[in-house]
Amino acid sequence: MSWNDHDRRRDAIDAVLRRAKRDPAGPLPRTGVFTSDRELVLALQYKWSLILGGHLRVRLCETDGDELDAVTRAWRAASAAQPTLRAVLDAHLDRFPETAPMREAELRMLAQAAGLAEAGDSAEQVTKVGLALESLLLGAPAKAHAGCAVRRLVLPNA
Repeated sequence: MSWNDHDRRRDAIDAVLRRAKRDPAGPLPRTGVFTSDRELVLALQYKWSLILGGHLRVRLCETDGDELDAVTRAWRAASAAQPTLRAVLDAHLDRFPETAPMREAELRMLAQAAGLAEAGDSAEQVTKVGLALESLLLGAPAKAHAGCAVRRLVLPNA
């Protein structure tokens, strides 16, 4: 991809997010740059992954050993910095199964960074822990499995 292509894609994403601010769950705006909604959502997910990864690196470097707190603060800071991006992804990701590998990698990153996964855990287990953690971060503890260790950490009476 050339720098011109990169700049066009960046500008298109910025325009989509400006328009989506009014209705993040509504139809995705057409850009003329992305060939489909799927391609646009993949680009939006990639942008979110970069933003979240940056916040995670900063918060984990600043932590006093409480990785779960650092991950929570990083996720909330990234969400606060990009509320429309987060809202668009929350509204549209499930429509595109092609995003699953990126989403699962992000969920594993959250679980591992928070210290909630061990080296011997399967990718499926770590993904489930990451999903439970993300559900709690989104303020939707009902999505988390009742027996999940993450839910017990955040909601002691669960």
